Amino acid sequence: MNVLFLPREGVALYRELLASETSRDALRFYRPKETPSGVEITVATLSGALALAADLRWYVKRYMRGVLFEIAPGIYSSHRLAREVYYGREISLSASWEFRLIYRVRDGFVIREEQVFPGSERRCAGPAEIEVWCTEDEYHGGSSAVAEEDPGDGESAGGAEGEG
Repeated sequence: MNVLFLPREGVALYRELLASETSRDALRFYRPKETPSGVEITVATLSGALALAADLRWYVKRYMRGVLFEIAPGIYSSHRLAREVYYGREISLSASWEFRLIYRVRDGFVIREEQVFPGSERRCAGPAEIEVWCTEDEYHGGSSAVAEEDPGDGESAGGAEGEG
């Protein structure tokens, strides 16, 4: 399974993650790879992917547009949907999903989100687009793709180190 960290516009995300001792420590067992869409990291399981996103949540809030989880080759899940699948265990992802978005990427940044209407066969038109399965709320309200705080967490995310 791959986790795709989407940078905010103007952020050199790969460089930012490697510049910080705190994020380097969180990534010490992984090999981050810079891709045209962001920084991709391969993990073994969804639980490992969610834990990594939680470890990096300060960086997610500061430097990233969001986090996506690859659920099938070329198909990603929003952070919120991944959490619902893993923690709620009420949702079972099948071969198709009703709530889908297409992210258009240019120069390493998401420039547009497009809804895919339920029942439509719209697929990505090349590497400049990412298919994202999301929750119904994200579909109807527009997805910010940003990982949300853990409910009841109450703590600010991130390490004690100054960033930069």
